[in-house]
Amino acid sequence: MLLVHPVLELIKFLPFVIGIFVLGSSGDDNWWQLLGVCVPIALGVMRFITTRYRITPTQIELHRGLISRNVLTARLDRVRAVELTSSPIHRVLGLAKVEIGTASAAKQDEDKFALDSLPVAQAREMRTALLHRADTRTRSAAADGDSQDVPEGPADGDEMLMKLDPGWVRYAPLTSSGTVIAAGLLAVVGQFAERANVLISPDRAEGLVEGLSIPGVVVVAVVAFIVLGAVFSVLGYLVNNWGYTLSRDARGRSFHIRRGLFTSKEISLERERVRGVEVSEPLGLRIAGAGRLNAVVTGLSRSERSSTQLVPPAPQRVVEGVGAAMLDDATPMKVSLRQHGPAARRRRYTRALAGGLVPPVAVVALCLATAVPWWVLLPALLPTAAAFPLAADRYRRLGHALTEGYLVVRAGGLRGRRDVVQRSGIIGWNIQQSWFQRRVGIVSLVATTAAGQQAYTAVDIPGEQAIALADAAVPGLLTAFLA
Repeated sequence: MLLVHPVLELIKFLPFVIGIFVLGSSGDDNWWQLLGVCVPIALGVMRFITTRYRITPTQIELHRGLISRNVLTARLDRVRAVELTSSPIHRVLGLAKVEIGTASAAKQDEDKFALDSLPVAQAREMRTALLHRADTRTRSAAADGDSQDVPEGPADGDEMLMKLDPGWVRYAPLTSSGTVIAAGLLAVVGQFAERANVLISPDRAEGLVEGLSIPGVVVVAVVAFIVLGAVFSVLGYLVNNWGYTLSRDARGRSFHIRRGLFTSKEISLERERVRGVEVSEPLGLRIAGAGRLNAVVTGLSRSERSSTQLVPPAPQRVVEGVGAAMLDDATPMKVSLRQHGPAARRRRYTRALAGGLVPPVAVVALCLATAVPWWVLLPALLPTAAAFPLAADRYRRLGHALTEGYLVVRAGGLRGRRDVVQRSGIIGWNIQQSWFQRRVGIVSLVATTAAGQQAYTAVDIPGEQAIALADAAVPGLLTAFLA
């Protein structure tokens, strides 16, 4: 910690340090430069001196700060997940940062349970102690002669559920992550357009596009953007998911995720807190027969949900296999879904056609009002041509099912999702109905739960069917309202 924190503080103060050195180089007094380096280092050392933590049989407590004292406490039964992160400097020193998920609403780092720079072995022991409290208490009772049937010795090795295949990187360009990065990069380049002209002069830029018509320039720009997005997608996939493994401890108490090329992460989720899975099936991945999988975990705050990814973009058979292992039941992953009827079908086509007509109508109005060439109308017709196939796909995917232990809902075409939620975890129902839905007798049935997104919706389901589904999913919850 004495090595890690001073370096981290220096990085935070880097603009200040550079400014100090620039200003100090103009004079004979160099003590300002020394001060610019010593202050961040002193802050890092002070953090080491003032940080203390302890774990009692009922809670975890963290003390830090000197002038502004900060004391954090949390009950051990509030611990939902434990994440071990090792940046390159941590890995060189054999250390890890332990972040404890307690469903806290804290927005600042100072208010989060994070223990930085623990030895990796100690961090893993802490993770076991926090997630497997029942076993720890059982062994303590056994030491006092008050328990029976206590497992002797360490458990066998973890059961491997999934290991990343490098060939799955082919699915990375089918996600939107690289496109977002490429768009951000182009925005940054646009901000520094004047400096870019130093590297590429206007005359040279004109020479690059000389001989190309306006449509040709547009096509080249689109293709370049797609290629750039694909490259960033592949790089991001490898950096984030290199060495990805998902395992379950031998006694079935927790799931462990390990991933990362430069910064490694080890994420552990308590089995008792898993209330289902979310299958993400956007159109690009679905066409390639792939998808992603996330766990529905109770008690995690919004900022902690990023740690619930179980399977990165991977073949559909892998997603279904891991989902079945997480649920201890393969039925919810393959069950046939009940469709929502003709009213839901008409709604899909109406909305798709209305959205598909907007671009060509807008372009026609623009061509009539200005000198915009009419060939611009051709690409604007693409949304209209795609409206009906997309509507058919959206209705085909719309549906729900009820198994012995889970509610399954599926919806979406471009951003397809299949949510599997444990029925015993549903704590209420919310029936939503817009004016257009009331006209055709359909509703959106929302299952509320303390896990995951906290709301899972069966979209555009007939009203009577929605009530019957809610009553069957959680018997007794609606009894007083059915009379």
